[in-house]
Amino acid sequence: GFHQESEESSSLLQTAVSVLQSSYLDSTSHDGFQYSQAILVENDVFLSELKAFAQAKEAAGYSQEELEETFAFLLFDNEEEAKEVCQTGLRVNSSSISMLGDPAKGVYISKYADCLHPRPWYHGKSGYIVICKLIKGKVKVVSENYTTSYTCPSPGYDCHVAVSRNNVPSKTSDCQAFEQSQYYVYEVSDGSTAERPRQICPYIVI
Repeated sequence: GFHQESEESSSLLQTAVSVLQSSYLDSTSHDGFQYSQAILVENDVFLSELKAFAQAKEAAGYSQEELEETFAFLLFDNEEEAKEVCQTGLRVNSSSISMLGDPAKGVYISKYADCLHPRPWYHGKSGYIVICKLIKGKVKVVSENYTTSYTCPSPGYDCHVAVSRNNVPSKTSDCQAFEQSQYYVYEVSDGSTAERPRQICPYIVI
């Protein structure tokens, strides 16, 4: 449920802002964003599934590092869309990007809090960011695939990331920076793909 109390929501806002600020790609972003309101998403189903996912993977011999909770981000133009994801979870077929894996078999979510959109933000634009808890699990680095024969989820892995380019020239387009900082997350069991990977759990809307 959504509940707001002034003290709670101000400390929640601080938590959310510090998560966002520690996840910026570009240090100049600190001055560029203002956040006004945070809503804690408490969805017991998603939280218990996140825990179940972690337990299952721990039993499968994953390392602590692979099971570590981290944060990832989604951007929506309006509050309804943001709230809907908090209620129904991040589902497959929700992405227009396809270069790290088939969007029908997994979901895309941003690694950086200031790189949430293929186009740069213009002054005065506002939106809703959903901060999600994410357990990356076993991550496979894949090269970008812009063809229509999509890369499939890799057996034995939980997540694809793009080949990292440490020598990215500063003129990298926003679109490329956005695409290169996506996680492609999926959950495959018995050959079929989960409609909503358990390892992503919506946490705060801001």
